Amino acid sequence: MRAAVLHRPGTALTVEDVDIDDPGPGEVAVRVLAAGVCHSDLHYMNGDLNVRLPAVLGHEGAGIVERVGEGVTRIRPGDTVVTMWRPRCGDCEFCTTGRPALCAVGRVHATSGGLLDGTSRLNLNGEKVHHLMGVSCFAERCVVSERSLVAIDPTVPPEIAAITGCAVVTGAGTALNVMPDAAGDGVVVIGAGGVGLSAVMGLRLIGAHPIVAVDTVDAKLDKALELGATHTVNARTHDLADELARISPKPMRWSVDAVGAPHTLAQAIEVVGTGGTTVAVGLGKAGAVVPVPINPLVQQEKRLIGSLYGSANTPVDIPNLLDLFKAGRLPLDRLLGERYELAQVNEAYEALAQGATGRAVITPGGRP
Repeated sequence: MRAAVLHRPGTALTVEDVDIDDPGPGEVAVRVLAAGVCHSDLHYMNGDLNVRLPAVLGHEGAGIVERVGEGVTRIRPGDTVVTMWRPRCGDCEFCTTGRPALCAVGRVHATSGGLLDGTSRLNLNGEKVHHLMGVSCFAERCVVSERSLVAIDPTVPPEIAAITGCAVVTGAGTALNVMPDAAGDGVVVIGAGGVGLSAVMGLRLIGAHPIVAVDTVDAKLDKALELGATHTVNARTHDLADELARISPKPMRWSVDAVGAPHTLAQAIEVVGTGGTTVAVGLGKAGAVVPVPINPLVQQEKRLIGSLYGSANTPVDIPNLLDLFKAGRLPLDRLLGERYELAQVNEAYEALAQGATGRAVITPGGRP
């Protein structure tokens, strides 16, 4: 099969012929129909985050089940599935206490570069190739754990299904799961990429107001308005504090940092008023830190919290989000950006780094 392989940080992905093993016990073979172009993969490509190499990248995917391994019970051949880069084992302390986004077995993927048994199903010229987050969907096929898949309605377009597995459940999930009390409150969303735009859509669903999207690219801000933001601020050309004072006489109660850079998280903390909450969603460079002024944190009782994967129960939340899409309540079709073939994966990431609008998608089997 053809797959996009990262051999060294700072180098382009190479699309090569990679051998893939049959699924083992508890595993599933999937023909990939679509894979989202997520900034997290760019972190691994430029070395900001570490992954065992060589590795097939891609973690936001959707496809059709071709075969299942011994003991697989929830997934059947022919099912349409979304990949989950954070599995849900159902047994660890986090799964059993209602926080499955923190599932303990996810660490196996991160440390081993393999599947849940710590080994790989990918080979290149007789040598093992690692999986990214247990998925590796920048490929024509992937083998993943049954616990890393959720079956969905087959009528959902594969591009929509793919982006829901990361960007949408992360952004909209943050609004729905972490910020349900934000109805009627002002919210600032810093970063209008796929996750930030998904947060805007989720905030619109719960009735937050105003919803202020912040970015440095006007086209991305226009997309935010299309998807539910009530106001936008270009932080490159305008002072954010001044613009927020103009937008609303009341201080913002919430902010979301969907970028993951120290300066954007510091800004997100600064812009909320007394009693306000900042939700950190974007991942940054390994070891990055942000200075937090102590006295305002204490005297104004501000809160800073993190949210991984939308703090979602993904086997439940992903189908629910797709139901909202089918009902016309979540315009995920308008979130989609450019489509690329697998051979164009580096073009897709060059465009992302330059501020492309919407969530781009790769179709490993060619454009539909």
